[in-house]
Amino acid sequence: MSSEHLDNLQPSLRSPGARVLMALKMHGVLSSAALGSMLGTTAEAARQQLVRLADEGLVEPRSEARGVGRPARHWCLTPKAEARFPDTHAALTVQLLGLIRSELGDTALDRVISAREASTSHAYAEAVETAPDLKGRVAALARLRSDEGYMPEWWEEADGRLMLVENHCPICAAATECQGFCRAELDVFRSVFGDAAQVERSEHLLSGGRRCAYVISPAGKN
Repeated sequence: MSSEHLDNLQPSLRSPGARVLMALKMHGVLSSAALGSMLGTTAEAARQQLVRLADEGLVEPRSEARGVGRPARHWCLTPKAEARFPDTHAALTVQLLGLIRSELGDTALDRVISAREASTSHAYAEAVETAPDLKGRVAALARLRSDEGYMPEWWEEADGRLMLVENHCPICAAATECQGFCRAELDVFRSVFGDAAQVERSEHLLSGGRRCAYVISPAGKN
């Protein structure tokens, strides 16, 4: 779990329980044993942190049946905890989008999204153009998205495909208000990689997923 993600959090998340919250944000539903192993502590220490965070309304338990015996208890973030991760200027952004739509119409809003898409594509392309290969480009893109607050991870699958996973959406309010932003994000990624790769979204936050994830297949691979 990268310390850079902790550095980008609001001060309210830089507490002893911050690593527990970050682990659940990055990895989803986890048991106290898994958390303990991930954080380099014991399952009991992790459980105590979880109980404290539950008392604050930041995590909640989920029971999962595992055959014979008592259901296993796992933990996840609550909406209250999710709200403590930054959503860049959410209220102002939603207000401005609403004003553009009501005063200038949907066509004007589409033009704004297209202009943002073009500007972002250009900036990303410049940032990754010196990378020696596709993996280098994905790594460079992940660094850019990390700076923007998306809490990304990337890795290579056994079949050579690359995964780019974004564990947070700092423009979630804007994307909820106008889903053209989500369409534009996918188009930006496709533009950045060009003919070198195919990009597909495999998980989508606004479609009920826990996060957004992208499969990046080198050209010639299905």
